[in-house]
Amino acid sequence: MADVRIAIIGQSAFSADFLKLMVSKGHTICGVFTPLDDPKTGREDTLASTAKKFNLPVFKVKTWRLPKETVKAIPEIFEQYKSVAPDLNVLPYCNQFIPMEVIEFPRLKSINYHPSLLPRHRGAAAINWTLIEGDREAGLTIFWTDDGLDTGPILMRRACTVLPNDTVDSLYSRFLYPEGIKALEESVNLIKTDYAPRLVQPERDATYDPILRGKDERTMIDFSRLTTADQLHNFIRGMDKVPGAWAEIKLTSGTDYERVKLFTSTKYPIEDLGMPDVLRLVNLRGLDKEAIVHSGGLLMFTNGDGRPINVEKLQLVATGKMIRAATYGSAEANRPPLVLSEEEQENVDKIKSIWAAILSSDNIVKSTDFFFSGAGSMDVTRLVEEVKDVVGDSLELDNEDVYMNTQFEDFVEMVVRRTRGESSSGAELDYEPVRLTANKLELKFPNQLFINNKFVNSVKANNTMPSINPTTEESICEVQVATKEDVDKAVKAAKLAFHKDSEWRKMNPRDRGYLLNKLADLMEENKKELATLESLDSGAVYTLALKTHIGMSIAVFRYYAGWCDKLQGDTIPINNARPNENLCLTFPKPIGVCGIITPWNYPLMMVAWKSAACLAAGNTLVLKPAQACPLTALKWAELVARAGFPPGVVNVVPGKGSECGQAILDHPDIKKVGFTGSTPTGKRVMESCSKTLKKCSLELGGKSPFIIFADCDFQRAVRYGMSSVFFNKGENCIAAGRLFVEESIHDEFVAKVVEETKKMTIDDPLKRSTAHGPQNHLKHLQDLEAFCKRGVEEGATLVYGGRRVDRKGYFFMPTIFTDVTDDMFIAKEESFGPIMIISKFANGDIDGVVARANRTDYGLASGVMTADMSKALRVMTDLDAGTCFVNTYNKTDVASPFGGFNQSGFGKDLGQEALREYTKTKSAIIEF
Repeated sequence: MADVRIAIIGQSAFSADFLKLMVSKGHTICGVFTPLDDPKTGREDTLASTAKKFNLPVFKVKTWRLPKETVKAIPEIFEQYKSVAPDLNVLPYCNQFIPMEVIEFPRLKSINYHPSLLPRHRGAAAINWTLIEGDREAGLTIFWTDDGLDTGPILMRRACTVLPNDTVDSLYSRFLYPEGIKALEESVNLIKTDYAPRLVQPERDATYDPILRGKDERTMIDFSRLTTADQLHNFIRGMDKVPGAWAEIKLTSGTDYERVKLFTSTKYPIEDLGMPDVLRLVNLRGLDKEAIVHSGGLLMFTNGDGRPINVEKLQLVATGKMIRAATYGSAEANRPPLVLSEEEQENVDKIKSIWAAILSSDNIVKSTDFFFSGAGSMDVTRLVEEVKDVVGDSLELDNEDVYMNTQFEDFVEMVVRRTRGESSSGAELDYEPVRLTANKLELKFPNQLFINNKFVNSVKANNTMPSINPTTEESICEVQVATKEDVDKAVKAAKLAFHKDSEWRKMNPRDRGYLLNKLADLMEENKKELATLESLDSGAVYTLALKTHIGMSIAVFRYYAGWCDKLQGDTIPINNARPNENLCLTFPKPIGVCGIITPWNYPLMMVAWKSAACLAAGNTLVLKPAQACPLTALKWAELVARAGFPPGVVNVVPGKGSECGQAILDHPDIKKVGFTGSTPTGKRVMESCSKTLKKCSLELGGKSPFIIFADCDFQRAVRYGMSSVFFNKGENCIAAGRLFVEESIHDEFVAKVVEETKKMTIDDPLKRSTAHGPQNHLKHLQDLEAFCKRGVEEGATLVYGGRRVDRKGYFFMPTIFTDVTDDMFIAKEESFGPIMIISKFANGDIDGVVARANRTDYGLASGVMTADMSKALRVMTDLDAGTCFVNTYNKTDVASPFGGFNQSGFGKDLGQEALREYTKTKSAIIEF
């Protein structure tokens, strides 16, 4: 191609990026013409800065023409322009009027970029009108420059589909900006090869649309004219973010209207989501029906078709403050603007300069959006590190803070409040906490329902239940109890949070993983408080709670945080439909709203096992924690909100299984249930799920056999034999329900176990020396007493324990039975307590003991102790249980799948397997 000398006339990051592309492609740029430097800041346009980096001649022009002159340029400016001897002018983006004398001077003339499909939407507000008019297609045109009316011959057009919720910013960022730069460069290539067309614009379908910026009468929402949901939605998004569609609003209880601009509009799917819960009612001038402020924004019903439109953000015109629409009329929305100290103002000015440098723009205003202005993921890291350099490394700031505060005003407020030690939202999570002192800690925790990131009371007045401390038998506090109506509210919030346009659904998987890690960090920071609550509420020994109950909970969230961006499908070879080819792809998709019902033995850990996988897969959830001990789950909910999870993603509803649990099972909008509990209850759960064909996973009861061969490491066998039963007071799903000990070591084993059991310290679980704390609740203690009584009545030998400890609290002695035959009740049924059931088996009878071990309805776990690995592998293979421990016991790990067979349930917690429980697989068959 012949060399062509190109003059670039314009400004902005768009023009600068076009220049970079042209230089990288080897084009000859003879000169760059930009406006003068900003008179207020002294900054030059980014196009000028970019040109200087390439050592290109830069000319800064205040104006090209005299007033009212359209043809002739100012002579000295024209001479300056001619000095670079251009063959072609390219105007990527130019808001100066360029006289025709300049346009026509080069031998190849001039080309322009225009962000619409000409001849439709001529004028400076082309993108706005594309959306306002409801065009199904948007696009760009490269045309031969005319006298400024966008009527020149067309060289190239490119089109894209307008997405349902496109805004001016999103349309520009995803198509008009990147494709416009490429189209301009390709147009230059066509001109160089003499293949560039000149298609005369037809006048049919041509429109010349008026400007909007600065024209209040054109940007006002006229509800009498915009009478359908489509019209209203298109009008609002057509001005998002600039210039902004405005209306006048007031609380129904108020008297004075105020002007607000409305942003982030969507057509609200009321058939899918139902009516939202009302936070406040408002009037908009000209709108017939009251609008609803709800957790997801502001819901308006049009005057014509009555369909709802939701907006997520409002800008208070009087102050310029941008707020979440859900906060309108609340204390948060009315919080006064920040009053900055001199030092803070200096920092804000420096942060503004950082934004300007990253975005290559001097026009950083309150509403400037970091990403809509062209920033990418690499820019996020740069922003975080540069702001830390300015403010100081002590500032807690990470990438997610940028994603959560994308507008300049919000970002600056967040940084300033962080430096002051305040919450970035201006206030901590709003609830009235229970306060008490225990374990040398000042505890503060919620006792209400957690719905939509708020702690609320039940809809039923005075609907509470006591949470009992099993050590003292006294009430810790009253806890709100969820009704069916409360569950419905929680499900509605979760469903809204799962909607395809929600913040949670639009979040990148890696950012979802960040939130899980952030939650794990907060749990780590609060682990002593969580472990103390677990001890008070469930009787867990504090040292064990710290390591296992809470420690493993934290590890689970970290593990699944790593899985968030690794959920992937398969590419599957299939038979081709000749002569074409076919391809099969699979995609794991989140299921939707999940119901999670957890037991009382590990109050927080069971929440973590299920919710971490559920959230990693992208679902939302409604959790019913154990009725007997809900406090750690509620404290965890507080941490969820503090971590930054969007409202509705996690909801916690303490309550009774018969009402709250059943409401979760019956709710048609819950698509999956994860349950841990007893086998009889699990059967009822499965039956309820079948009525709406819910997917369910059940981790139920067990009677796990532990076979101890004579060739084992004896001391190790004693140690693991005891921990297999007495770990966590026996309140352990996989506890060894029956020990089979080879005859030759049986008596010695029993004697040693009794000796060691007598040494166990039974005391207050908060004491560091305690090995054995109280059982979880009174009914369970009474069941253990009845279990032991039946064992004695059936002829088993009670060697040790079997009764309640003579002290206050639900303490039960570690218990040992021998001479237990296979037909006895205690040999077949689960005690779920610290009761060791020992049976002997004949020396060398491997097949016989395995057969006896498998003679159970359950199949959760099992164990074998032997020095002979061939024997161990043989036994492990034959034992019919979901997990088999070899020369160990209770060794669970976040990466190892956990779940049972038979009447111990189905489905898995933990490991990669658990993610399958919370996803559904979609297949795509492609022919090409």
